[in-house]
Amino acid sequence: MILRHTFSPPDNTRMAHLCGPMDSHIRSIEAALQVKVAHRFEQFRIEGPKAKANQALEVLQALYEMAKKPIPEEKVQLMLAGDTALPPGGDEATAMQTRRGEVRGRTPNQARYLDNMATHDITFGIGPAGTGKTYLAVACAVDALERSAVQKIVLTRPAVEAGEKLGFLPGDLGQKVDPYLRPLYDALYDLMGFDKVQKAFERQQIEIAPLAFMRGRTLNHAFVILDEAQNTTVEQMKMFLTRIGFGSKAVVTGDVSQIDLPVTQLSGLIDAERVLKRVTGIAFNRLTSADVVRHPLVARIVDAYEARSPGVAEAPRGGRRKSS
Repeated sequence: MILRHTFSPPDNTRMAHLCGPMDSHIRSIEAALQVKVAHRFEQFRIEGPKAKANQALEVLQALYEMAKKPIPEEKVQLMLAGDTALPPGGDEATAMQTRRGEVRGRTPNQARYLDNMATHDITFGIGPAGTGKTYLAVACAVDALERSAVQKIVLTRPAVEAGEKLGFLPGDLGQKVDPYLRPLYDALYDLMGFDKVQKAFERQQIEIAPLAFMRGRTLNHAFVILDEAQNTTVEQMKMFLTRIGFGSKAVVTGDVSQIDLPVTQLSGLIDAERVLKRVTGIAFNRLTSADVVRHPLVARIVDAYEARSPGVAEAPRGGRRKSS
């Protein structure tokens, strides 16, 4: 199918912003939607399957509306991932207030995830890389701290290496677990700013708590985030969930397709979903490749691994693939 469209009135500056540097936005649309886009000034010609061509035209029209100023490549990628669709509730959807302004879900599943974190004391976010499960959890924690709804943010995760042996890590406790908590730090710096995060650490408003050191504690008036929860054991997960005190919220995030535990060990995250799915006050959220808000290739990579032929099994964790 071939679609033709003319943007009017003619505006060379707007066209330059729409197309991007060296037509980079056009190339991104072609790669993501598998269509051909040709243009001469304000006249566009889109060639491809009907549904994809119509989608490409919708993206171009949406880009044109915001082309009064340069459009970041990240925004184009998010639109191609579905950011043009309004989440459930439209303008009334849950939004978190941070230094970067309002943070909202960019997909229906993300919007539900945010809403569940706002309305439940314990929330699970389960999904593949790039679906925003950790970033949105940190945004909720920052929002709660800024509103004084909690007194501190507690960050924790199991210290399990992703298939590599890092050896001895020097330094104090914080320095030893820093590499494991880097994704949480990145989100904090992005949402609060480096200086504000450092001051919050000094005032003990943000705390690092390695999962192994959580036993025996009761966390009151805290927003607690357990990241990489797929690498907890059943016992560790039970221990963590029973640390929650009055006025606290807990968010548990993980990707059950990236478990680094010994192959014989059951993931605490998988077990918790089975055991707790009917417990009142706990919300489970499943995110998929459709919720990936990174480069479009990430979603395609996730889909490719999920579609792996059953006959091509992964090597057992901690062992080698058996030869046939």
